Amino acid sequence: MSPSPQTYPTQAVILAGGQGSRLRPYTDDKPKPMVEIPGTGTPIIGHQLSWLAREGVTDVVISCGHLASVLEAWLDAAELPLRTRTVVEEEPLGRGGGLRFAAAALPRPDEDWYATNGDVWTRFALREMADFHVERDATATIALARPRLPWGAVRTDGFGHVVDFIESPPVEYEVNAGVYVFSPSFTELLPERGDHERSTFPRLARERRLAGFPLPQGAYWRAIDTAKDLTEAARELAAEAAEARDTTGAADMAG
Repeated sequence: MSPSPQTYPTQAVILAGGQGSRLRPYTDDKPKPMVEIPGTGTPIIGHQLSWLAREGVTDVVISCGHLASVLEAWLDAAELPLRTRTVVEEEPLGRGGGLRFAAAALPRPDEDWYATNGDVWTRFALREMADFHVERDATATIALARPRLPWGAVRTDGFGHVVDFIESPPVEYEVNAGVYVFSPSFTELLPERGDHERSTFPRLARERRLAGFPLPQGAYWRAIDTAKDLTEAARELAAEAAEARDTTGAADMAG
């Protein structure tokens, strides 16, 4: 008998309840995931929902808090490529508590699910991450990014002489990219209130049930924490669009 084909998660949670204090004044009248990337006409969460839909997700639960009504109004008015449901934290539950609260509203609690922070903008193959999760028999899998320093670095020799300057080098360590794959059993391990990264994740790591999926080479990833991140994201988008136009133009000339 041939093995059953791999099935992929079709449900996800987005954590969208944060205050976004470092993005003020953009977040004075809207929650952080509703901040628009300049030049796109679409808020961060709109990009997330489109990406999740392209990766096969049909249902998303959005955990809201700060200015939840603004986000809910946008969801009601937008033409979305998947089904969404919002749950509103009456008081802050922390990231772990927020995940547990939202997971209770997933339509298929006995199936794997994705999750992402509401301030992450990325594009990579989630199905590859789901394969990685299954292959390692993990309870939870974290996407890992290797961001670049926002400053130039200086290299010195053993005598204190400067030998080189490196513009925005990648950091030595990988960081949690804020995108996850979870098995159904993960939900019960989450705290009712608090941060899963200080409780659930360390426990799973000790038990070798936590996997880390390195983002593929060239995958786009950015956490939108500050106004500078918005500017950088817009610049990167413009450069990407220009490169696509140049490629298309070159192909047309060759044809």
